[in-house]
Amino acid sequence: MSLPKLFLVTSLVLAAHAGAQTLPAPSTSGTMVIVPANGEVRHANDQATVTFAVEEFDKDKAAAAARVNRKMKEGTDIVRRADPKAELKTQGYYTYPVYPEPPVQPLPASRTPVKPVPSGWRVGQYLEVKTTNLAELPKTAAAAQKVLQINGIQFGLAPATEKMLDDQRIAATYRNLNERIVSIARAMGRQPGDAVLDTVDFEGTGNYGGERSDKVMMMRAAAPAAESASEPSFEPGETTLQMHLVGKVKFK
Repeated sequence: MSLPKLFLVTSLVLAAHAGAQTLPAPSTSGTMVIVPANGEVRHANDQATVTFAVEEFDKDKAAAAARVNRKMKEGTDIVRRADPKAELKTQGYYTYPVYPEPPVQPLPASRTPVKPVPSGWRVGQYLEVKTTNLAELPKTAAAAQKVLQINGIQFGLAPATEKMLDDQRIAATYRNLNERIVSIARAMGRQPGDAVLDTVDFEGTGNYGGERSDKVMMMRAAAPAAESASEPSFEPGETTLQMHLVGKVKFK
């Protein structure tokens, strides 16, 4: 092999060897890292909000209202006796006329339309019952159903339980932040002790506890209350509380 060719081959081998060498990692000193973290806690629901309702129809508005008032008082007394510690609140009293279906026949252009006359009146009211006595709730509901109807039920957490879980949720989220900082430091070839926590934002994405609705649906056609109702079955379920935070970490 001639000298020029030998020199060319040697140069190519050296160049390939130099290219195969690992480049030095960039310095991470002073690097600011944004670290998101999440926390989640769960707990069985220990509070129920039951909405009872009563509705009456009568040609006489006063008669319908009188029956509603009597049944609401009777139902309220039943609930108070069955669950003395429950929080009760009456709400949503309504009265509206009911008109008969108009006959389908065209009127002469010169004839003045007749004002419709109500065929009766529909009157109703709601009773909101908030209780933590879930063990006796089926019995309480069955007793109240003698005069009232169940219009809706929501399960959730009592305020004391929610406060306790909020403390746990914050601790779980902050613990996750520390775990992620350790993982990021190792991935960067740094020691976890080199990371300095600069900022922690617990308001990362707003409200993470979920929305609660106190909206009550109005009944339009309530069935008459049964003289004796069997106990309804309830499954309270559980509530999951979540939190998201963002931390800013600076490496020395």
